[in-house]
Amino acid sequence: MESAAALAKELGRWNEVSDFYRRASELYRECGRAQPASDALAKGASALEEKSPEEAIKLYDEACTILEEDGKEQMAFDLYRAAAALYVKMEKYSDAAAFFLRLGSAADKCNAMNSQCKAYLSAIIIYLYAHDFQQAQKCYNDCSEVQAFLDSDQNRCATKLLSAYEEGDAEEIKRIGQSSAFNHLDHVVIRLARKLPKGDLQAIKKAADGGEDSLDEDDLT
Repeated sequence: MESAAALAKELGRWNEVSDFYRRASELYRECGRAQPASDALAKGASALEEKSPEEAIKLYDEACTILEEDGKEQMAFDLYRAAAALYVKMEKYSDAAAFFLRLGSAADKCNAMNSQCKAYLSAIIIYLYAHDFQQAQKCYNDCSEVQAFLDSDQNRCATKLLSAYEEGDAEEIKRIGQSSAFNHLDHVVIRLARKLPKGDLQAIKKAADGGEDSLDEDDLT
């Protein structure tokens, strides 16, 4: 089936690419082989990223779910990242952030604290790039309830970044975004960080000045 899928790709029969990889995945699952089942879907997703990104996302999602259901979340880390990167390419930033948060939850189950903290910081950066300070602040607050993130370098970096936004300090945001603190994140996230700030800094600062204790509840638009 995978050979048929590869041939369909060469012939440009994109619908068949998806069908064949799905069928291959189903056959592996029937044999109780979760990893090859997930791999088949991931191959399909990678093949379809350019020609059919929406279908590629579905395949990535299904590939992750198979591993999650089999208790093999750590094997899905690269798939979460690939899906998030594709969502960024599609300019669907909330969906990209959601996949990084999903990675963070998976990493938590695996006790992979470094991956977890990088995923949470990545989600915050993506929200900021998408001009959604309110959601970035909420994401930061939610993630900071996780002790591993609260004690991490990634948390300290996020704190500085959000503080600079609250102060409306564009130069400080640029300085933080260009710093080495982001060098260990995924390249797609690093590129977004380098382009900060985005959004209306003065509106954010005004909201912060008017209610520092409830930023995540303010309407910043």
